[in-house]
Amino acid sequence: MALIVQKYGGTSVGSIERIRNVAERVAKFKALGHQVVVVVSAMAGETNRLIELAKQIQKEPDPRELDVLLSTGEQVTIALLAMALKDLGLKAKSYTGGQVRILTDDAHTKARILSIDEDNIRRDLASGHVVVVAGFQGVDAAGNITTLGRGGSDTTGVALAAALKADECQIYTDVDGVYTTDPRIVPEARRLKTITFEEMLEMASLGSKVLQIRSVEFAGKYKVRLRVLSSFEDEGEGTLITFEEDTMERPLISGIAFNREEAKLTVLGVPDRPGIAAHILGPIAEANIDVDMIVQNVGHDGTTDFSFTVHRNEFKKAMAVLEKVKDEIGARAVIGDDKIAKVSLVGVGMRTHAGIASKMFKALSDENINIQMISTSEIKISVVVDDKYMELAVRALHQAFELDKEGVAA
Repeated sequence: MALIVQKYGGTSVGSIERIRNVAERVAKFKALGHQVVVVVSAMAGETNRLIELAKQIQKEPDPRELDVLLSTGEQVTIALLAMALKDLGLKAKSYTGGQVRILTDDAHTKARILSIDEDNIRRDLASGHVVVVAGFQGVDAAGNITTLGRGGSDTTGVALAAALKADECQIYTDVDGVYTTDPRIVPEARRLKTITFEEMLEMASLGSKVLQIRSVEFAGKYKVRLRVLSSFEDEGEGTLITFEEDTMERPLISGIAFNREEAKLTVLGVPDRPGIAAHILGPIAEANIDVDMIVQNVGHDGTTDFSFTVHRNEFKKAMAVLEKVKDEIGARAVIGDDKIAKVSLVGVGMRTHAGIASKMFKALSDENINIQMISTSEIKISVVVDDKYMELAVRALHQAFELDKEGVAA
């Protein structure tokens, strides 16, 4: 008998029929003797609908009241799923985040989990109940409802699995696992049987939408065994996210991530002196704009060019900040481009294998794709290319590294 935490996203509970399907899936696990905790999101589209309602009242909705509103989406699905389970003859009980006592900080709309009181859940599990918990939400120390930000239900599921010391946390979504890249762009993309936490964290941070990055961080920190599965297929083992790194069998590259939501800014003619990077990026940080890739050219004639990328939604805001900075530091001009994309190779095999970068650059060169920026870490290489070449770049790299083939080892 195992203790399993299952998390179902919005598409998995998007209709009454799908909620009944989830209940039947849970019942099968219960019939095998497992203890099951189920975490659910709001029905697909419901959170967006509630946000639109709020914006019809206030252009910038009050964060505390917005959390009160948004938390109702999951409250609907936990009640309906508990009813569906009872209709199948199972004992079931639903809990909001506050009823569990998922304690968070008070950062409304993007709260972080501080602790979980699992006593009630353990008591219900011991008495044979399936426990159904609202994802995405908690309460702060003052009892105010908080939400965890987009994709927060994944984090709820992993956090509960950590608190309960569950044998496995299963994330059910509309795909049947983690793929070498998005199959919509590369039909030959292959589902991975396993991927390391380190690789999954990079994939999530670089644009892969399968798992929310905070949930992967949480799972890695608390050693939670994670598995990604499809809620629409009964068979299949999905993808296991593991700590094991058997370098004898690890593929050279595990996957290709990409992100269209980037923009590049360049400050031209920056005085080449110590501390200039802080003068540029300090005001950007103060404006609460996250910076991704950074490149500073080698100085000549006493000046240099300084480039960095931000989220595309922050492009205009960042440009406005830099226009002020330009005059303060005596730079020549500020230019920007919000039609770029980032493409990244990820794989722990890079640690022990030379020549990955040159092979990547040659594959892109063969397709006449110009590289605008490059960033590397121990297990990833990222490049910025023109947005219109992104899909071509992904396909070229997938083919060059033979990711459609099983076990192309390092």
